[in-house]
Amino acid sequence: MRGIVASAKAAASRVVALALPPRCPGCGAVTPDDHRFCLICWQSLDFLGDDGCARCGIPLAMAPAGTICGGCLADPPALDGARAVVGYGPIARHVVMRLKYGGRPGHAETIGRLMGRLVREEDAVLIPVPLHRWRIWRRGYNQSALIARVLARQSGLPVEVDLVRRTRATPVLRGLGRQARGRAVRGAFAVDPAMRERVKGRSVLLVDDVHTTGATANACARALKRAGAAEVRLISWARVSLEGDGDGADVDN
Repeated sequence: MRGIVASAKAAASRVVALALPPRCPGCGAVTPDDHRFCLICWQSLDFLGDDGCARCGIPLAMAPAGTICGGCLADPPALDGARAVVGYGPIARHVVMRLKYGGRPGHAETIGRLMGRLVREEDAVLIPVPLHRWRIWRRGYNQSALIARVLARQSGLPVEVDLVRRTRATPVLRGLGRQARGRAVRGAFAVDPAMRERVKGRSVLLVDDVHTTGATANACARALKRAGAAEVRLISWARVSLEGDGDGADVDN
């Protein structure tokens, strides 16, 4: 009986694969497996390395490891580090926009699989950047929480989805520069007092989809450190160029 059931499931899977073949998250071309980019889209992604500022991750040409940029020396961020998989280009943007606004939660799996290489800590807690409850109700999910759960499954690290709360709704950040974003999210995050023991003395990996100016992530980091977190590092799918405050104007939580 089990053999018959297994054969039926295998046959059904083949039918589904023929009717709904895996497709590239970037362009929709048929691919060999789910969550795989086609060759053209893969080559279009701008994969980032570790040659950047040790605090904010901004690229620093020919700088030795551990170098801190002038901006972070002058105004140290709350974050202890920031890493991203790719630069915020057309393909990275398309995947994120489909995840956030196109009703494609499965793209969180695609992103999470590639973000796995950024999880290097063996004893840390994964915490997604929270959305306000009104935005979750409209969208149906928090995309950063979906990504964090993928990373938790891959790494075995614990994930705390509800530990950091967005205490008030913030204005849409799209189109705002660094300083305006900072003012918009100031004091907008808090750690549930009943859950502080879960981060006290711990290393935290803050998970987000796109790193723009870092205003939201730094606001979360400040809340986590007030709750006793030893350090907070941001990992994200894509990093927006910091050459100008207008870059990434279409990016928002």
